[in-house]
Amino acid sequence: MSNRPKVLFYDIETAPSLGYTWAKYEQDVIEFKREWYILSFAYKWQGGSVKVVALPDFPGYKKNPEDDTALVKALWELFDQADMTIAHNNKGFDHKKSNTRFIEVGLTPPSPYKVVDTLQVARKYFKFNSNKLDDLGKDMRLGRKIETGGYSLWRRCLQGDLNAWARMKKYNKYDVVLLEKVYDKLLPWMSGHTNTFHSESCPKCGSQKIQYRGWMVVASGRKYRRIACQQCGGWARLRQGEPAEKVLISL
Repeated sequence: MSNRPKVLFYDIETAPSLGYTWAKYEQDVIEFKREWYILSFAYKWQGGSVKVVALPDFPGYKKNPEDDTALVKALWELFDQADMTIAHNNKGFDHKKSNTRFIEVGLTPPSPYKVVDTLQVARKYFKFNSNKLDDLGKDMRLGRKIETGGYSLWRRCLQGDLNAWARMKKYNKYDVVLLEKVYDKLLPWMSGHTNTFHSESCPKCGSQKIQYRGWMVVASGRKYRRIACQQCGGWARLRQGEPAEKVLISL
């Protein structure tokens, strides 16, 4: 039985809030007519294929096309199974938006999981001109997001256009495809990032194609073997340490 954690790549698409204003630009909202809700989400378990779930996939869509309760519960089920969730702007948008809908429909917190945000990773370790997913894909030669044509695609979905929904699902799906590519490219640069529970493998990507490269001595007086992953290119240390006085080589 595999001891690898369950890693969930995902991306959500939401409907805009609808409200009244007195004028067109830089206006306070007088009154909300409708709050935002989730239109669709795409997801992929690490090692699996991408799937997309959208409002028209549920029986209640024709009766109430704005009711995302069943979709939200399906997303909660995925989070409840995950050991780690990964999204672009996860901590600033997808994670918080998902939690908001979970509590609004009466769900309790999913079982604990680690939240990884590729946007924050890009900001922490690099200085790209833009940290948008599309631009990172372009700059690292991994691909680009699918063009949507702007807000008109969302408007047509809200109007029940099934062709628009098909386009939305395709757009949502490829965001997750690109997300995983960007994550894999950033992975070797991340410090303190663990994506495996296996003691004799790379803690970043889980590969057992590792080479031992010297030692790391910590303040507690223990030493740890350094490893260089031949799969993702990342550096890490083994989890099992031993007394530092046994180190016979200079660091």
